[in-house]
Amino acid sequence: MNKRISITDVGGALTETLPIPPLEIEAEYQLINRELSWLAFNERVLAEATNPAHPLLERLRFLAISASNLDEFLMVRVAGLKHLDKSGTKLDFYNSFVTPRRQLEEIDKRERHLLNLQQNILPSLLDELKQHDLAILSADEITAADRTYIRKNILPDIIQVITPQTLDPAHPFPFIANSGFGMFLSLADENGASKIALILLSPVLNRFFPLPPRKGEKAARFIALEDAILLNLDEVFSGHSLINHVLFRVIRDSEIEYDEEAEDLVASFENAVRARRRGNVIALQLSAENPSEFTTLLASALRVDADDIHYVGGMIGLADLTKFCAEGSDDLRFSPYTPRFPERIRDFGGDCFAAIRSKDILVHHPYESFDVVLQFLRQASEDPKVISIRQTLYRTLPDSPIVRALIAAAEAGKSVTAMVEIKARFDEEVNIRLARALERAGVQVVYGFVDLKTHAKLSLIVRQEESGLRSYAHCGTGNYHPMTAKTYTDLSFFTCDAQICADIVRIFNYMTSYVKPAQLYKVKFAPISGREMFETNLRAEIAAAKRGKPSGIWIKVNSMVDKASIDLLYEASQAGVPIELVVRGICCLRPGIKGLSENIRVCSLIGRFLEHSRIYIFANGAPLPSPSARIYISSADLMPRNLDRRVEVFMPIENPTVHRQVMDQIMLTNIKDTSNSWLLRADGSYIRATNAGAGESENPFSAHHFFMTNPSLSGRGSASEKAEAAHEQNPAR
Repeated sequence: MNKRISITDVGGALTETLPIPPLEIEAEYQLINRELSWLAFNERVLAEATNPAHPLLERLRFLAISASNLDEFLMVRVAGLKHLDKSGTKLDFYNSFVTPRRQLEEIDKRERHLLNLQQNILPSLLDELKQHDLAILSADEITAADRTYIRKNILPDIIQVITPQTLDPAHPFPFIANSGFGMFLSLADENGASKIALILLSPVLNRFFPLPPRKGEKAARFIALEDAILLNLDEVFSGHSLINHVLFRVIRDSEIEYDEEAEDLVASFENAVRARRRGNVIALQLSAENPSEFTTLLASALRVDADDIHYVGGMIGLADLTKFCAEGSDDLRFSPYTPRFPERIRDFGGDCFAAIRSKDILVHHPYESFDVVLQFLRQASEDPKVISIRQTLYRTLPDSPIVRALIAAAEAGKSVTAMVEIKARFDEEVNIRLARALERAGVQVVYGFVDLKTHAKLSLIVRQEESGLRSYAHCGTGNYHPMTAKTYTDLSFFTCDAQICADIVRIFNYMTSYVKPAQLYKVKFAPISGREMFETNLRAEIAAAKRGKPSGIWIKVNSMVDKASIDLLYEASQAGVPIELVVRGICCLRPGIKGLSENIRVCSLIGRFLEHSRIYIFANGAPLPSPSARIYISSADLMPRNLDRRVEVFMPIENPTVHRQVMDQIMLTNIKDTSNSWLLRADGSYIRATNAGAGESENPFSAHHFFMTNPSLSGRGSASEKAEAAHEQNPAR
């Protein structure tokens, strides 16, 4: 039987993650392994499933998210390491040579720990849900009346979709696609002869089916798809009895291989996306707790090595619980939240262009509505004075309102250019379909670079006005995706600053012509000047600290992996620069090491909303926070891919109101958070801020709650204009 392990007693909230032991070369460089750091991040996500501050169904949702995250990690990161291991390649990420096999060994330990934690936490959550009249029933909890209902009302729909298959020489084991979920069965016929059979459970079927309430009870009850079938197996395999069974799930390599020399890159990608379903098996998840001859037979049929089998010993495919979280009482979920619409735009009668001409605007999603971005583009598509629109698309909805606006603009005779990134992982098919639809409408579609991903989030509108042509720009830290904008914390910056817009024109021209701009006024962008911007500003802080002048660095990113950047941050710490890092996910930097990084504090916010915005702040001669600080917002993390292999924009924030909003309101609030924060320790482990001493003497402070209950500075309307003007004239007030 699998040993069930946990960080703390599952009855209480998980407060710490495990330390991350340095691999040989990482010890020399004082770095945390990237893959193990990601797994520690997913442990923090899973820990929210034990956080009593969250409603029950939200805790279950965190469990499901951790399962979905782990699936993608296996499909991409582990798959990549396995390729390198088989080819005999060594890793030179740290300018040395760590074998992929060494990393895979450590990943496997941490991964299995995570799977065991999930199976520890799930039963306690389901038990608590039963106390709140919401239950997923096991087979032994099903009554005779329930069985009759399942047979009459649920099973007929299931049978129409599934294809039961007996395996024999004439019916060999079929191909199981990526994420394939099924039942492997040992049956006996009426004569006692044994058979091996298989049922693939189609993803179009519900995973959980509702059952009618019992007489006199109000509890909402559900049964899992697999249990509904097992309870009625005689209907599926008539005349057979069940000897043994195991549920299984296949996870395959999902990296895309395409021909960079192909004459038609889009066609090459379409073929590669289809091939992804048939990638090598990376992991086989089994509901069994231990290996047996029966599970060995299944693994052999799938050609899976013993090291790649995960004996879960419980429910598999936990990501399917996400849909179940929509059931039950609203009291078991977060209270509904309606994003604010910026009053400044209302003051101008909904005219985005007039509002932007008045003053730069920064919209803070999801606390402020993404409808501002949609309205900006819809208005551009309908406004007869708009003559051209340029737009990047990395991820969006299959039926995207932004794409509809671009199509409407093209059909109205405007010049429309869409930079569509078809290499956005897991969105390749959607983006190819959207690109085809845009082309049919007359939009000029550009697919970007073969060797670079276009990750920048930019819109540029050119409008014919009385004074001449005027450009309006939008720069975002997140995707043009209306659904993720409801849960991802991102920034949308609107400006008509002539120099910034001129820079964006040149960046768009770079993306379409591959010609590097000779000069940019204000905006920095990767792969040309983004790294230089970061290093120049960081070295300025080091120089200031060495002269005894005020210095400081505040950074908020999703991931911090780039070794050159980490080395500079170590150097800054040694020079005495105080550094605050808010890093949601992977962080390879080790803080708090005497003589190396004792002036660096790293926290990770995990809560109701997914931290996604990237902010870079440099003190520039005065203690932070300060009006003189240099601020950039971006969609770029501190990773080699963002700085060297992607097109990324670093947007300078100069407007005084927006400057204060980003630094004093957004960044400082993130730094002060104790309710959602985890603090990174030198050994690679994380501890909840409240358990590290932060927030013990006072009520824990939540950045998410603060932003939900306080309007942003630049989005406030005319009622606050006088106060803003007074502050800009006298910032010390």
